[in-house]
Amino acid sequence: MLTLIVILKTLAEIVGLALLGQGVLYVFAGASREQNFFYRILKTATLPVWRFTRLITPRVIVDQHIGPLSFLLVAIAWYFLLVAQVAQCLTNLKHPVCEALLIEYVARCEKGNSEACEVLRRNDMAPPSR
Repeated sequence: MLTLIVILKTLAEIVGLALLGQGVLYVFAGASREQNFFYRILKTATLPVWRFTRLITPRVIVDQHIGPLSFLLVAIAWYFLLVAQVAQCLTNLKHPVCEALLIEYVARCEKGNSEACEVLRRNDMAPPSR
């Protein structure tokens, strides 16, 4: 499950950066943006998100707002995937994705944080001895 969350979070990051790049090119390329090679590549990469956003939004929202709204939806999805990743890591600190969190909890436990030591115990990891 954790691997799936990490993959989805990575896809959200890629799409979010593509939307951000498309927005920057929208501003800088002006009216000739449709002839810009990189803008067309980013537009192709973000088209599914644009279509999904158009599908779930009311028709009152005009097309000029679909881009920022798509970025907002991707950012919200990324946030919830991040929260899910941390929750999964707290139950399985031995997973390779959770290495940074494990190091942080060991450091906190060494400083005397009892909650961090308890998380390590729940994951069948001996807290460092003082």
